[in-house]
Amino acid sequence: MAKRSRQTTLFDAADPLTCPQAASELIVPKKTVAPAPASLAGKRVYVIDGHSLIYQLFHALPELTGPTGEPVGAVYGFARDLLALLEKKQPDYLFCAFDVGKTFRHDLYPAYKANRPEMPEDLALQIEAIGRLLDALGIPAVRCESFEADDILATIARQTEELGGECFLVTGDKDCRQLITDRVKLYNLRKDQVFDREALQQEWGITPEQVIDFQALVGDSTDNVPGVRGVGPKAARDLLRQFGTLEGIYARLEEVAGEKRRQSLAEGRELVFKSRDLVRLNPHVPCPVPWDQAAVGRFDVQRVLDLFRQWGFRGIGRQFEALASRIRPGQPAPAAPPEPSAFHIVDTPEALGALVETLRGQAAICVDLETRSIDPARTAGMVWPRWAEIVGIAVAWNGQEGWYVPVAGPPGQRVLDRAQVLNALRAVLENPAIQKVGQNLKYDMVVLRNYGIELAGVAFDTMVASYLLDAGQRNHNLDDVAQRYLGEGKKSIVHLIGSGKQQKQMDEVDVAKVAEYACRDAVLPLRLRPVLARELAQKRLEPLFTDVEIPLVEVLAELEFNGICIDCGRLAKLSRRLGQQMAALEEEIYQLAGHRFNIGSPKQLQQVLFDELKLPVVSRTQTGPSTDADVLSELAPQHPLPAKILEYRQCAKLKSTYVDALP
Repeated sequence: MAKRSRQTTLFDAADPLTCPQAASELIVPKKTVAPAPASLAGKRVYVIDGHSLIYQLFHALPELTGPTGEPVGAVYGFARDLLALLEKKQPDYLFCAFDVGKTFRHDLYPAYKANRPEMPEDLALQIEAIGRLLDALGIPAVRCESFEADDILATIARQTEELGGECFLVTGDKDCRQLITDRVKLYNLRKDQVFDREALQQEWGITPEQVIDFQALVGDSTDNVPGVRGVGPKAARDLLRQFGTLEGIYARLEEVAGEKRRQSLAEGRELVFKSRDLVRLNPHVPCPVPWDQAAVGRFDVQRVLDLFRQWGFRGIGRQFEALASRIRPGQPAPAAPPEPSAFHIVDTPEALGALVETLRGQAAICVDLETRSIDPARTAGMVWPRWAEIVGIAVAWNGQEGWYVPVAGPPGQRVLDRAQVLNALRAVLENPAIQKVGQNLKYDMVVLRNYGIELAGVAFDTMVASYLLDAGQRNHNLDDVAQRYLGEGKKSIVHLIGSGKQQKQMDEVDVAKVAEYACRDAVLPLRLRPVLARELAQKRLEPLFTDVEIPLVEVLAELEFNGICIDCGRLAKLSRRLGQQMAALEEEIYQLAGHRFNIGSPKQLQQVLFDELKLPVVSRTQTGPSTDADVLSELAPQHPLPAKILEYRQCAKLKSTYVDALP
């Protein structure tokens, strides 16, 4: 038999010799690969970790079936995410990388990824469908024998950087953090966030150059990478801060604090360097990258629409048609139309008076409040309307200009008195003859009620309209709605206030920056209103929207504002009773198991149920046999322990989520 050369990208999954997992892999025809472009200067390249995204979607989304009964949940999620990426990020090149079976890492360490369960049958069927979708969209599915998708990501990232482009790796795999440079970043689809050097420093306290040493020390139970016993993320960070590298640690091992840690490092020396070899990605996979086939816009529009119809995806079919009409073959999506640059800061009493007079004469206005939390600890970093303080008010009455009235800001910046501003605007806000348009107006209604103002004349809410038109969409925030219906958007609030430990309150941000952000929030709903209204009319949803959904906004706002009364004393008694019941159940569970164990630990429960009691494994997750409620219910007739575990969980859920949390 002739020796086979390594296949790339665009592989023949029907050939079991080049694709041993043909039944559960993508079917994409082979194509000739052209050389890389001479330059990628000014170009944006996105690379999706295919299997990673598909697995996330498969486990996160509810089970969906197409018109003929085939599973399509992961296919729907993948299609939706692809279109969102094309619309929001407008890449010049787009690849989708996939794993193969065994890789060179299995030769280095046979136990590598030994804990991974087999692919569910329902998912295998959907991966084949996703392959057909990628081919119809003209997006190359890239794979290389003996290498993982992460190695392909590393290779494309390296080539992009060498050719002067900017690369975004769409993956949640932490191993890929080693690839971060000034031109290579990770992109989180779920959060619409870029993960760069600064984000890595904030989360792990290390540099990209230290990631492989960090991962080698900590290990990875998912991939069965051993690491060093007893060394967690904090210890690894501290070691690398002190010694720089693995070599630095072992060269000065006697300086490591703690005899136990020194002993663990000494005993794990061989394994930690092997672990580093396992997590180090190869940026030189010996397979050509199909740059010519990755240029965005090579859609087979009719074939894509036929696939969507076959799977029952009507909503995203219309979304794709709108996207395809804006992208010429072989070219990236056009830049979004210019956003309004005219925003005005109203920071004097005279300007406020003039604004109020102008607002009085408008038939419809958009209102948007910028707020801060008055109790961050209570609201867990979010701004809940009942614990919100107004920082500024943005208004607009056309689709081009917005006005921002600041009432709080950083020290030294000019703002107006909050009470005086609200008093001046009251007549406009409470006038039902002036229509109010906005995004999630329920929030603004509750916040204004905190200040004794009843927002009247609510006529159009873009978030409600978006949900009514396509409830299957994951996000209905203003950025996503504007991208879907206008082909434009605005900067995420994360760009303004940051995230995590570095997140600021809105009144800590420069007033001019808040004004620009808030005015766009006020202008975009006015642009969206006629587009969404037309869609509602075409689908005969206008009466439902006008007569049911919009009046319901006011009802829900009142419910949120008033809340409910609870009897704290009675809940305290119930908490004690549930605690006693849980304690009694614990003893019964320990007696049935024959020893004490952590009931809340899935790993320990797996060991008791399946290793010690020899109960049958009903289903599996990525971490082993499942112990969820459905499994325990099925096992209950075979042994009394699963039923007691279910009863214990029910008591714990009631106690922690409701009885103890409500007061």
